Amino acid sequence: MARLLQGQARFIGDARMQDRLYGFGRFPGAVPAAHPDEWVRGEVYRMDDSTGLLAVLDEYEGSDFERAISSIQLDEGQTIECWVYLYVGRLPGRLIESGDWLAEPI
Repeated sequence: MARLLQGQARFIGDARMQDRLYGFGRFPGAVPAAHPDEWVRGEVYRMDDSTGLLAVLDEYEGSDFERAISSIQLDEGQTIECWVYLYVGRLPGRLIESGDWLAEPI
């Protein structure tokens, strides 16, 4: 999926959104924040959906995730609205307190 994004989307920058992150083994999932100091780190991409990429991403994410519009704060300071996938499945996951999945030890 990362290769598909690289080929059909343009990287905008690193960002954060006010949510809470859980780990579910091989993948993370963001849910609404319980406290104002909870943030999830991620990347923002711009894409032209004339290729149907959003439908491909929806299928890839599956029924445990729901696409929604969210306010995102780019590391440069700018706030934008963009699509994100929020976890809507059951929550037996492990809380990732840092909000940064890539910083988690393997």
